[in-house]
Amino acid sequence: MQTLTQEGQNLVNNLSNKYNLSADAIIHMIGAVNTGGGTMAQFNSPELGGSGQWMQGGMTMVGDMFNNGLKNTVDNLCSEISNALLSVQVFPVIEAGTPGSNQWWPKELGVPFSSGSQNNTRYAVFPNRLAVEVNSEVTVYDTLDNNIGGVSQQQGGDNSLTFSSQYGTISVSSLPIISGGNIPSMQNNDFSQTPQTNFIEPSAVIEEAPIPNSTKNESSNEIIEMIEQLGRLHQAGILSDNEFNTKKNELLSRL
Repeated sequence: MQTLTQEGQNLVNNLSNKYNLSADAIIHMIGAVNTGGGTMAQFNSPELGGSGQWMQGGMTMVGDMFNNGLKNTVDNLCSEISNALLSVQVFPVIEAGTPGSNQWWPKELGVPFSSGSQNNTRYAVFPNRLAVEVNSEVTVYDTLDNNIGGVSQQQGGDNSLTFSSQYGTISVSSLPIISGGNIPSMQNNDFSQTPQTNFIEPSAVIEEAPIPNSTKNESSNEIIEMIEQLGRLHQAGILSDNEFNTKKNELLSRL
């Protein structure tokens, strides 16, 4: 049986006696009305004719569709539950940031700009942070300099998550993990950071590329490696075409 507050238990007992229904049936109907925001309910209770629907001030449907007495019972019960939910704390309040809470993300993140859910996944967007809950496991990502416009779940075997930003569609798995999840090695995006292993200061290349009459003894492999480094700097826009060609010719002359 679902945990109830003392007020909630009193409500269940009163409704159970009033409508001659079991406590389990009453709790089921309270949960259905609560899930429907207090204005509607979809339920499946053997004591109330099986599957049915209720809408406040409107339609009531039960399994035994010609049983008007049962319809009236469901309508009256759901209406009474709806009114009670406005003033009675039926279920214990779950602390923010814990499983089962509507505020499932770490409470220190505050209020999200936007949030949503799809299948078994929920997400919330904060300043420089993206929180994702998959199967009750919450992972917080650093969004770097992305302006997130929305998160979507790719249909397929991996159910991978992507988000849209000013750089296009980006995989969530490419973002650095701040907390939660299995922290993988950081992956690089063209839009974000460049790993230190690939970053070369232009001055370092120039220092390693003296004029042709230098007395430094370099192997062919070292010179080729410096040319490759120059090429990467050129592709990154750090060296102009003229600078790249000048230094490349200087290095080639030493082969």
